[in-house]
Amino acid sequence: MANIVYPKYQSDGSRLGNLLEWVDARFPATSLWKAHLSEYYAPKNFNFWYFFGSIAIVVLIIQFVTGIFLVMNYIPDGTLNASGIPVAFASVEYIVREVPGGWIIRNMHSTGASAFFIVIYLHMFRGMLYGSYRKPRELVWIFGVLIFLCLMAAAFMGYLLPWGQMSFWGAQVIINLFSAIPFVGEDLSLLIRGDYVISAATLNRFFSLHVCAVPLALLGLVVAHILALHEVGSNNPDGVEIKKHVNEKGIPLDGVPFHPQYTIGHDLPAAVIFLFFFSVVVFFWPEGGGYFQEYNNFLPADSMKTPPHIAPVWYFTPFYSMLRAMVWNFFWIDAKLWGVIAMGGGVVILAFLPWLDRSPAKSIRYRGPIFKTLLTIFVIGFLILGFLGTKVPGYYFFGYTPGEGFSPLKYLLSGDLIAQIFTVYYFLFFLTMPYWSKIDKCKPVPERVTFK
Repeated sequence: MANIVYPKYQSDGSRLGNLLEWVDARFPATSLWKAHLSEYYAPKNFNFWYFFGSIAIVVLIIQFVTGIFLVMNYIPDGTLNASGIPVAFASVEYIVREVPGGWIIRNMHSTGASAFFIVIYLHMFRGMLYGSYRKPRELVWIFGVLIFLCLMAAAFMGYLLPWGQMSFWGAQVIINLFSAIPFVGEDLSLLIRGDYVISAATLNRFFSLHVCAVPLALLGLVVAHILALHEVGSNNPDGVEIKKHVNEKGIPLDGVPFHPQYTIGHDLPAAVIFLFFFSVVVFFWPEGGGYFQEYNNFLPADSMKTPPHIAPVWYFTPFYSMLRAMVWNFFWIDAKLWGVIAMGGGVVILAFLPWLDRSPAKSIRYRGPIFKTLLTIFVIGFLILGFLGTKVPGYYFFGYTPGEGFSPLKYLLSGDLIAQIFTVYYFLFFLTMPYWSKIDKCKPVPERVTFK
């Protein structure tokens, strides 16, 4: 499919036709349209799990557009104005209260950040369900993991920009973690901050990276992700390669043109439904119960007042729990450094998934009970880690606190212990995968996709 030569556009004699022919002679418009839409053949058995890739593009567009309008009025200045309020914080208040339509632009951007991670987490989970990281899509998966890392960087830097209490102190905690890296940690922290403490220099640095460098990298990775996907073809719920069975013209027998079958009949309705719920949140629940916009961030940053509980935004909390779960010093390595390794390793290990999975079947439809059981525990553990990351250290279920006396049952249900258990399980899930994925009893995989 990749070696097909598409004919140039032929004008029908109209002015528009002549213009399109002129453009196509100088730019591969027709070949791009056909290669990636009208003559790109996707499996005919896509289900609802395949909504989230296109929805992610919708959210990306929302973030870019709203970000441009926010930059028009935002001032990245951490100094205090005449009222004793940081200029950056005051500019956000100005956008929300004075700029026409500013409140909805700000709410769309902040809600869009959370929506982006919801969609991306579901998109990555679909890849794990159906083995979309397996050969020949290893590079597609790696580009996806890099996109995830870019999103985390963009979200972290953007989180500092409102210059609220949680923005300031959250950045303080996270950036200080880099100092735990041997030999280069202190210099690296200084480089990231641009100063010895979180200051106006840090705000300017994060602003430039958030609006320029990271979006460019993110856009390039998204393009590379799509190009790599269309080069090898899309996976499907059966995990069957549709290019193995083609007709005399080289068209997959189990494929349909991506446009208009999927663009109009599949992705467009999904985007409309998503935008409906997105609009409901933006108009009626923009703070998301304190998870989308944290309440402490409605207070201006104050370096003299530390919030009682500092935690990142919800989409970082599973990895933040892994960081806090590391409380042991062993192998001559400090617990703080182990926490940084766990937090970073929790993301990086995802990139090795194509080579860790040795199962003969890609899709969960034909996988054995071991995979289904372990994956279920993995998802539950990840959600629990995310929940515990929003709580204070030493959080205990059932209202138990260490000062109330020791209870073995309550201690076994303590948040810290549960976070440590699921952190260990998270890494064991991947590190032991080469063994248990081979011994799992899989069902026979069909030659062609199943479709009703």
